[in-house]
Amino acid sequence: MSSLQFEISDITQVPYDAIVNAANKSLLGGGGVDGAIHKAAGPQLLEECKTLNGCQTGEAKITKGYNLPSKFVIHTVGPVYSGKAKDKEMLTNCYRNSLDLARQKDLHSVAFSAISTGVYGYPLDKAAVIALTTTSTWLNDNSDYDMDVLLTCFDNRVYDSYSDYVQNYSGSNAYLQKMKY
Repeated sequence: MSSLQFEISDITQVPYDAIVNAANKSLLGGGGVDGAIHKAAGPQLLEECKTLNGCQTGEAKITKGYNLPSKFVIHTVGPVYSGKAKDKEMLTNCYRNSLDLARQKDLHSVAFSAISTGVYGYPLDKAAVIALTTTSTWLNDNSDYDMDVLLTCFDNRVYDSYSDYVQNYSGSNAYLQKMKY
């Protein structure tokens, strides 16, 4: 049976099959969560990332986890927030493509960082809606496949954005209906 949850946690410490890195297009490390994941994984991660020839916005690529407790790192490039409709489409693609890639690799637990909410400037309330609706919809659409999804929150502001959305949720998605924090 699949699950969807969120919590304040350090994604570099999550022992899931895969964690999702909010990467830049080069995949060669950077600041924020990207830098933290590269640092925790060790230099082998950078060496493998060099072989991937970068990643386009909304796409996802996978590497080993190396020194991380997770077996794999899924790298996805979120949009730099501009307020345009394509931002939502690209951020949705980040979550969906990451989950599709995890399923292709027969992985059953994935932890996400709050993609694009750091230096890329995506407003937390808007990003929370996309993260929660996209992952819960994916779980419904893939009900034949067991997947545990964790949305990690690096601080209370991210946690509160997720919590506010689920507290006010009135739709029919069972995953979101049963989330009460």
